[in-house]
Amino acid sequence: MDTITPSEVKERLSKGEKLNLLDVREDEEIAQGAIPGVQHIPLGELPERYREIPQADEIIVICRSGNRSGKACEYLASVGVTGLKNMVGGMLEWEKL
Repeated sequence: MDTITPSEVKERLSKGEKLNLLDVREDEEIAQGAIPGVQHIPLGELPERYREIPQADEIIVICRSGNRSGKACEYLASVGVTGLKNMVGGMLEWEKL
């Protein structure tokens, strides 16, 4: 599975790059803070909603620590979604930057 660090994501966003970000945390976690412009689909809703994810060369999947986003990447890959990258360390690491 491909990975990306929160610092790499932040650097690319600061340069104005338009990234395809998918946050799989729960609603209450999103309410506590999210990366601006992120698409939100909770992990448990992916089987019903994965078709809402725009096909792109790269889709960066985010959660709190990197565990659920890893599971999301595995599931999405199993249904044919490509270009997936797990943001290792998740929002816990993002908040430290």
